[in-house]
Amino acid sequence: MIRTNLSTRPFYNERIVHLWLIALAVVVAAATAFNVSRVLRYSRSDTRLATQASQDESRVRELHQEAVRLRASVDPKQVDFAAADARQANDLIDRRTFSWTELFNRFETTLPDDVRIASVKPRVDRDRGIILTVNVSAKTVDDVGAFIKNLEDTGAFVNVRPVEERNDETGLLISTLETVYLPSAGKPAGRGGGRR
Repeated sequence: MIRTNLSTRPFYNERIVHLWLIALAVVVAAATAFNVSRVLRYSRSDTRLATQASQDESRVRELHQEAVRLRASVDPKQVDFAAADARQANDLIDRRTFSWTELFNRFETTLPDDVRIASVKPRVDRDRGIILTVNVSAKTVDDVGAFIKNLEDTGAFVNVRPVEERNDETGLLISTLETVYLPSAGKPAGRGGGRR
């Protein structure tokens, strides 16, 4: 058997190489087309977003100028008057929700026999709520102390404290009490050492 090639031009199987090169060229062309389409798409998106950002920035400038113009047109005195009117309206609403009947029912059930209420003055404090100033007259300090204890036992009167005490010309003790009143705390209690 002869193993040498006697032809003048040896035969090479080039088809497989050509097929591989064509396949590689197709893959490269497809990848290039995909990349070009992505670049164009992202370029358009970037242009659109840049345009939108520019419009948003111009809108922010317009709104800022409008805010400056509106602030300049507002009269601080008018704002103060409006705030005062709002406070007055809120005070009226708070007074409307204040029940004198419920308050006096609570006093009736807590008042000892030897203590008399001379006056009651409510006021609304924004931080603490309803503050009551109650002027009472009593025979002794112990009577006032019993009244304070009865008030606190209801749960509707918090931090009851005497702010002024003096004796009048007849010898009665006149005491001014101050307390935070919570109308919604519990119901009027039963008689705690009060009148029968």
